[in-house]
Amino acid sequence: MKRRDFIEKTAASTALLSLGLSLSSFKSDSKHITILHTNDVHSHIDPFPIDDPRNPNMGGVARRASLIESIRKENPNVLLLDAGDIFQGTPYFNYYGGELEFKLMSMMKYDLSAIGNHDFDNGVDGLAAQMPHATFEFVSANYDFKNTSMDGFVKPFKIFNKNGIKIGVFGLGIELQGLVDKRMSKETVYNDPLEITQDMVRILKKENKCDLIICLSHLGYKYSKEDANKISDLKLAEKTKDIDLIIGGHTHTFLDKPTIVKNLDGKEVLVNQVGCYGINLGRIDFYFDNDKSKIGIGKSIIV
Repeated sequence: MKRRDFIEKTAASTALLSLGLSLSSFKSDSKHITILHTNDVHSHIDPFPIDDPRNPNMGGVARRASLIESIRKENPNVLLLDAGDIFQGTPYFNYYGGELEFKLMSMMKYDLSAIGNHDFDNGVDGLAAQMPHATFEFVSANYDFKNTSMDGFVKPFKIFNKNGIKIGVFGLGIELQGLVDKRMSKETVYNDPLEITQDMVRILKKENKCDLIICLSHLGYKYSKEDANKISDLKLAEKTKDIDLIIGGHTHTFLDKPTIVKNLDGKEVLVNQVGCYGINLGRIDFYFDNDKSKIGIGKSIIV
């Protein structure tokens, strides 16, 4: 199968985010927003070698950039997001400390990124030192960096306006204890994601009247019974309301299509994650009618 044919045939699903809607109910003048996303790229700049036993000739920044550019030509109303763990995994990070990763993401015109636990691998000061190389912004609502060198580099949320649609995006990070040495995170404070999410959706939905709310999460897709108390993306979707889409990371979960979860109000939330190492690019297309009702169509595209 040719590469283009594979991309066109990649699995897709439709999720109705407002009851009684279908794609056919949206007129040709509906507003179309495309969300592209990655997670856990882990400094994989080059494609995997052709003799790799698991991912031969897959991934790579050049291919991802070409794919992103082609999608932007289809639809100018695109947001490009990353769910964290940009750093650590190849000699590029060992040598450049994250500079190359941020410069390449800037060239691809990423709009926003969350922060993962491996982004602390050169310490909070090492992360802060690379911030001037990023033209995109970072969000984390539950990490408090005020007593660290990262203070001022991270916002809890950001609001975008695309074709008259207000899109609110907030970030969540995983608990650092047990994952990141205290000498690396220093005075970074971790706050409970559930409590923070309630504040975020109130600010974005009630105060700022956002039409679409996205959580950019590095909490992990789901956990075993042994870790039943650990917050995950699926649990976050169930226990909150007013989130339309959770873009996740950390667990390297490959999903062909988003998972649909019912929230506290019984409304549907899309939860998506595209594995790791830049092998896949996530794509979620939202269509809005004149009343701002919406549906989302999601798929994972091989890079």
